[in-house]
Amino acid sequence: MICERLDWGRTPYDAAMARMDARAAARQGGAVPDALVFVEHDPVVTLGRGSHRGHLLLPEAALQARGIAVRECGRGGDVTYHGPGQLVGYPILLLEPERRDAHRFLRDLEQALIEALADLGVAARRSDGRTGVWCGERKIASIGVRFSRWVTSHGFALNVARDVSGFDVIVPCGLPGVRMSSVERESGRAVSLAQAADAVERRFAQVFRRRMSAAAPVGSAAA
Repeated sequence: MICERLDWGRTPYDAAMARMDARAAARQGGAVPDALVFVEHDPVVTLGRGSHRGHLLLPEAALQARGIAVRECGRGGDVTYHGPGQLVGYPILLLEPERRDAHRFLRDLEQALIEALADLGVAARRSDGRTGVWCGERKIASIGVRFSRWVTSHGFALNVARDVSGFDVIVPCGLPGVRMSSVERESGRAVSLAQAADAVERRFAQVFRRRMSAAAPVGSAAA
């Protein structure tokens, strides 16, 4: 099954959500193939359907004064942070009948990220009862998804750059005391978002049995 890789680059969160929703609707209608979107966001704290505003450690006005937007969104999960140096991925897939299981989809996303991280020189793992990807007790990737007529949207956020201080303003994923990490912190070397995206694309294709197409240029009709 064909899956397009779409690279949206640095895109404000609201604009990315509008594009993601439009792509998901088009996929539901059969107008476009599956897609794996890669994007980088300006600083934003997002609140999933299961979030608690008490997991914001600063008032919303104080976050906005720091240049951090706050947005409620339709994905599962609690509160998380997106910002520069983080690779965000939005798989927009029509799941095959045999794969229509939310838990399996989450575990498959984790597996693709774990294998991609191994390619980048980082040993990562699952943590029982906690969605996401971990290096020891340090969290390196968060996952929150939505299903609509078995088309997936939202997805994962993989911390790549060394600086993860943006998470200091929240209780990440509603887990008190959790420490956040990144590819650069764990590997001890510089890693670009492009390198991380290539590794994720390769392992995503294997886990989900998709044949990836060439990247579509930003602004093209396919994107």
